[in-house]
Amino acid sequence: MFGLGGSGIAAAHSLVAGGANVVCWDDGEAGRAHALAEGFKVADLREVYWPAVSSLVLAPGVPLTHPEPHWTVGLAHQNGVEIIGDVEIFARERAALCPHAPFIAITGTNGKSTTTALIAHLLTHLGHDVAMGGNIGRAILTLEPPAPNRIHVIEMSSYQIDLTPTLKPSVAVLLNVTPDHIDRHGSLEHYAAVKERLLTKAQACAVGIDDAVTAAAAGRVEPASRLYAFTAGQGASEIPRLYAIQQSLFVHEQSGSYASSEEIASLDCIDTLRGRHNVQNALASLAALRALQDLADGDQAALRPVDAEGARTIWALKRLAEGLKSFPGLPHRLEEVGRVGRVLFINDSKATNAEAAEKALSSFNGAIHWIAGGQPKSGGIASLAALFPRIAKAYLIGEAQEQFAATLAGRVYAERCGTLAVAVAKAAADAAASGAQLPVVLLSPACASFDQFKNFEERGESFRELVCGLMQEPGR
Repeated sequence: MFGLGGSGIAAAHSLVAGGANVVCWDDGEAGRAHALAEGFKVADLREVYWPAVSSLVLAPGVPLTHPEPHWTVGLAHQNGVEIIGDVEIFARERAALCPHAPFIAITGTNGKSTTTALIAHLLTHLGHDVAMGGNIGRAILTLEPPAPNRIHVIEMSSYQIDLTPTLKPSVAVLLNVTPDHIDRHGSLEHYAAVKERLLTKAQACAVGIDDAVTAAAAGRVEPASRLYAFTAGQGASEIPRLYAIQQSLFVHEQSGSYASSEEIASLDCIDTLRGRHNVQNALASLAALRALQDLADGDQAALRPVDAEGARTIWALKRLAEGLKSFPGLPHRLEEVGRVGRVLFINDSKATNAEAAEKALSSFNGAIHWIAGGQPKSGGIASLAALFPRIAKAYLIGEAQEQFAATLAGRVYAERCGTLAVAVAKAAADAAASGAQLPVVLLSPACASFDQFKNFEERGESFRELVCGLMQEPGR
């Protein structure tokens, strides 16, 4: 076992419980100390007898191929040892103990955490036993084990897919693919190929067809009956199973030579699903459930397709619409923190690049008091120029403030604030003094957080605390 973070320690516990002889190592002293404290054998893997090793279980954050393989990967290859991850252990246990246990796997460049959480929420709302985890929340091997009526809803990064050779979910969800993690995959083509691997052995595939990469992947799904394509209405080249008109979500059903469309729900006034990107997330979630219902109808998903009254247990449109309305959203992703008078405060700390910030800025028509900055990424914010007219004022923080100020010069009035606390105070005061009906203070940094915070979660929590402090001030 190499890599002793949360998922690594969980995997070690699972392997030991299954009778394996586990040797752990990590390049960091803290990881090794954690493993020792948990009672595991810790030894430098350069010194183990590799011909006796059956498997190298690698943490997903460890380079497998690019920019160059980690030294443990080289040792494994030299000795013909397989390299797997924690999701592969789950996949093998599921195959051995309960191969038809429902398993939905979700991937994509953007939106996979929200989609994973929304699928889990909808299924829970419908009364199902749901276990959610993977790249979100809990490590997969800390969840309850596969069972005929338990649905595992698992977010998977490209790193995790790369380490799961026997991956065979009931339903695979591929949202979108845009350039990301190229340093770890070498090229967009390789990154996209890893993402597409999720679809290869799935019983059903819910695939977004709004970008060229995923549209091409959808075209390669065979037989076509496995495909549940969805589009947010951006010019798809083929008839989707689910689609949107503005904020309204529809399903396209085919029965013999007769086809019909039915409205499922509208996302208007659902604040936790603001923005065009959340239209795609909602469609992806519904496509996964439509596929799961068909699998249940075919007795392949180990789920009861109908209840005692004969009503569908998954594709129940009225209850799905109710579930969409009650979705609480995820922290740090267009999270509504609160209101102070007319001013709405939105925590979108998860937006660590311009592409993510674009989705937040697009979610509001104007009067945006934008808090941006941190540790800059390549490309900066020049790509957001079309949205600059929506910004009333920018409040810049961290290392990126000079770079962002230069980009905004002459187009958006920007104030260098340095810290988040200063930015929140100034943005709140300016928004309250504005004449807008609903001014918004939006933290959507378009930057990494590491110059001033441990991670984006800490940055978002700090924003929330600052806003709560404003809400508690006398007279607010």
